[in-house]
Amino acid sequence: MRAYAAVTAAYWAFMLSDGALRMLVLLHFNGLGFTPLQLAWLFLLYEAAGIVTNLAAGWLAARFGLAATLYGGLALQIGALVALAQLDPAWSIVASVAFVMAVQGISGVAKDLAKMSSKSAVKLLAPKEEGGLFRWVALLTGSKNAIKGLGFFLGAALLALAGFDAAVWGMAGVLAVILTAVALFLPAGLPGRMKSDETCGGWRSKDARVNRLSLARMFLFGARDVWFVVGIPVYFQAVLSDGTAEGRREAFFLIGGFLALWIIAYGVVQAFAPRLLGAKGQPEAETTRKAIRWAGLLVPIPFVLAGAAWLSGGPAPWLTSTLVGGLLVFGFVFAVNSSVHSYLILAFGSAERITRDVGFYYMANAAGRLIGTVLSGLSYQVGGLPLCLATAGVMALASWLAARRLCSA
Repeated sequence: MRAYAAVTAAYWAFMLSDGALRMLVLLHFNGLGFTPLQLAWLFLLYEAAGIVTNLAAGWLAARFGLAATLYGGLALQIGALVALAQLDPAWSIVASVAFVMAVQGISGVAKDLAKMSSKSAVKLLAPKEEGGLFRWVALLTGSKNAIKGLGFFLGAALLALAGFDAAVWGMAGVLAVILTAVALFLPAGLPGRMKSDETCGGWRSKDARVNRLSLARMFLFGARDVWFVVGIPVYFQAVLSDGTAEGRREAFFLIGGFLALWIIAYGVVQAFAPRLLGAKGQPEAETTRKAIRWAGLLVPIPFVLAGAAWLSGGPAPWLTSTLVGGLLVFGFVFAVNSSVHSYLILAFGSAERITRDVGFYYMANAAGRLIGTVLSGLSYQVGGLPLCLATAGVMALASWLAARRLCSA
């Protein structure tokens, strides 16, 4: 329990800073006049880094242990925050984009080191009673997303009240204190290392279920990030801000508040997903069938919202209300999908190579976020909100089609 609590606390601290940093960068540079596609480029290396990091992190954890990769993730995030504080407003847009992309790439490496370490530790630390693994991973994942949601609001609030530089330095200082505390209190001998002859296996799992679940995960997170990363925040800022300094500050709070509410609600649903799906005493095959059904439920939601955006012909009060309500429904269904995926990867993965299986799975997750990030800026710039949401629907459809193959694995 002490090891689980220490790992969870470290993961919470990291995700609070991760959510805050995303909002700081997005809202700050949107306020400087960056286009949707330029904003997407700022996060591109962040997501791309996750593809390589998750594969390497699985091997590193197998070689050096989960504690080492967890500490490494926290330390890299501190370094990324300190580097971002060096940004010079006098730089050109090209130089600013290149610099922030590089810093975000470091942050992306940090995030996936911390995520892989925490999720793998749950497989090794969770109690063995019936349904215990699903409950523990749902608790870690759900609480993490609630904390990240608070980070979205914190980032928007810090930008409005303290400014960009002060917010970044403040977060770096707090995270340094957290790293020191975790290093002092994390029990020695956190498991995760494998025997030397087990650390050089193939990058793909030998279990077809792991590979197919990873494909479904890639499209699932692509469906979320297509609208989440650039499209909806930029649309809401255009609708809510009147162009004055006060109006921009108010828009920061409203956008940050909505995205924070979405992530927090998403985390709460994730935590309760085992009860919702009746996980206790349920065969793994039945949980897999429910995962397929819930993947199908997600598909029509973004298509309906895309149709509403197209019919409105532009910003309208009824459209804003429809989007808020529809995206909350999307979040509920998405959270159940995400939670059952997080359980199934640990259930499918073997204890002997769990860091490698989890690393491959989160590599697919990062690939989906990368695809979603690029398509978010591109689709919004080319076709506005209707195309952005319709693209999310196509990604959700692809996730359902991939999930259907789990039963034939």
